[in-house]
Amino acid sequence: MNVNPYLIFNGDCEAAFTFYAQATGGELGPMMRFDGAEGCEDFPPEHKQKIMHTNITFGQTVLMGSDNHPAYAYEGVKGCSVSLSVDSIADAERIFGTLSAGGQVTMPLGQTFWAVRFGMLVDKFGVPWMINCEKDA
Repeated sequence: MNVNPYLIFNGDCEAAFTFYAQATGGELGPMMRFDGAEGCEDFPPEHKQKIMHTNITFGQTVLMGSDNHPAYAYEGVKGCSVSLSVDSIADAERIFGTLSAGGQVTMPLGQTFWAVRFGMLVDKFGVPWMINCEKDA
């Protein structure tokens, strides 16, 4: 069994997932659009090029996402964080710095009693992240 987070965006899924792949080195999957998909024929023209589904693979973990369905109100990402565990202090610092650019740091990256580096942020797309490095490789 696997648990994979699925993020919903308000029209900027493509930009967010492109940014996440560059920031983390994860492998960006195909971007399926609403245009031409069964059941999406009546979507507004401006929504048809939005992302119906995409993903980034990190080893055995997959982060998935899409843009919001136009029939439903977008409420943002609430009550959860994407937790990313990395193997080195250098990776933690690089990824934290990249993801926090244009966003808001909610806990600066630093040493804790459980990790050599841990920090929290909300990125420029409104997604909360926790970056954790338990020991330096």
